[in-house]
Amino acid sequence: MELSQRVAYLKGLMDGLKIDDSTDQGKILKIMSDILEDMAVYIEDISDEVDEMVEVIDEIDEDLADVEEEVYFDGDDDYDDYDFDDDIDDDDYDPAEDFDEDALYECICPNCGDSIRMGESMVELGSIDCPNCGEKIEFDYSELDEEE
Repeated sequence: MELSQRVAYLKGLMDGLKIDDSTDQGKILKIMSDILEDMAVYIEDISDEVDEMVEVIDEIDEDLADVEEEVYFDGDDDYDDYDFDDDIDDDDYDPAEDFDEDALYECICPNCGDSIRMGESMVELGSIDCPNCGEKIEFDYSELDEEE
């Protein structure tokens, strides 16, 4: 039995008992039954709204799950069959091999002792100016050419 039905039953009992609402006790009981009726209607309205909100939230949750699957997984389930651990042996892995752009080199300026990092294209120029002291640093490949 719903709350409003129970309050209606209570009011019917009060009417059947022929409670005199001209007495102080009768007035209090009448006001209390009216308050209970208002509260029951209000609670049932809130309950209906909550049920509607739960349905909407469930629909949003399902839609969000679809969007997440599309965005994060791009509809490709091949990643489940892929064993990532077998790809890289940590002892033999060199991250410089995966670097697509210029290889990075480091040299020490003979004038100021500053460590300078540069790309392969800068090294191929044959010389650079030290960013710290401005001294010209030249690269000599003659020893490397002889070794090869």
